[in-house]
Amino acid sequence: MEVAATADALLECLASEPQRAGLVLDFDGVLAPIVDRPEDAATPPETRAELTRLVGRYGLVAVVSGRSGDDVRRRVGVDGVAYVGSHGLELDPQAERWRRTIAAFAADAPWPASETELKGLAVSFHYRSRPDEREAVAELDTIAETAREEGLVARFGRKVLEVLPPVGSNKGTAVRRLLADTGLRRALVAGDDTTDLDSFRAVEGLECAVRVAVASPESPSLLRDEADVVVASTSEFLDLLRSL
Repeated sequence: MEVAATADALLECLASEPQRAGLVLDFDGVLAPIVDRPEDAATPPETRAELTRLVGRYGLVAVVSGRSGDDVRRRVGVDGVAYVGSHGLELDPQAERWRRTIAAFAADAPWPASETELKGLAVSFHYRSRPDEREAVAELDTIAETAREEGLVARFGRKVLEVLPPVGSNKGTAVRRLLADTGLRRALVAGDDTTDLDSFRAVEGLECAVRVAVASPESPSLLRDEADVVVASTSEFLDLLRSL
C-alpha cells in the first residue's frame, strides 16, 4: 500500500469525525475482485461485514457502479448503503429515455451475447476471455464507431467497451449529488478504472478528500497519478477500510 504522509493526515481527518464524512466506492475491482465472468463477481463476506460496520459509523456509505443499481445492491447486500448504477446515470432523469435505445444497440451489435452485459442504461462488451486481444479491440473499435454515429457515448475500460447515453452524468456527478444531499464536505472515493477519474475530480475543493486507486496492470496510469493512496488489490483496500 502506498500512502503519503499527507494522505495519512487526510485519512485521520475522515476517521476522527466520521459522521461528517462519506465513503463512495466502486464495486468491481474495489469491493469485489475482478473475475473472468462479470456475473460471477461477489462481495467477500469479510468486506460485507466491514461495510456493515462503516454504515453505522459514517455519514454516508455509497457504491457507485457501472452495473445497474439493483444488480450491485444484490451483490453487496448491505442495508444502509446508497446504491447508484450505470456510472451515475440512474440519478439523471434525462438518461431514462435512452434505455430502449441502449437495449436495441446491444441486441444488434455483432458481439457474442455471452460477452455482452446489458446494464439498463449502459451496455458493456467484454473481451477479457478473448485469446487475441488486438483482434477483439479492432472489432470493438467498429462497434464504438457505430455507437458514436448513432449519437451514443463509447469508451474503453478494463478489458471492456462501454456504450452509454449522451448525457452529462457520470460517476463524478453522482458523487457530488450524494454529498450535496447529505450535506457532507469530507469524502473518500475509491476506484480502479477510467470512469473513476470522474469521482476523483468530483471531490476537489472539499475540506477533506481522499482518492484511493485500487491499481492493477490494467488500470490507467492516470488513476494512480491522481490518487492520494494506491493499493494493489481488493484485499489491501479492505485493510484500508478497516483503518477507518
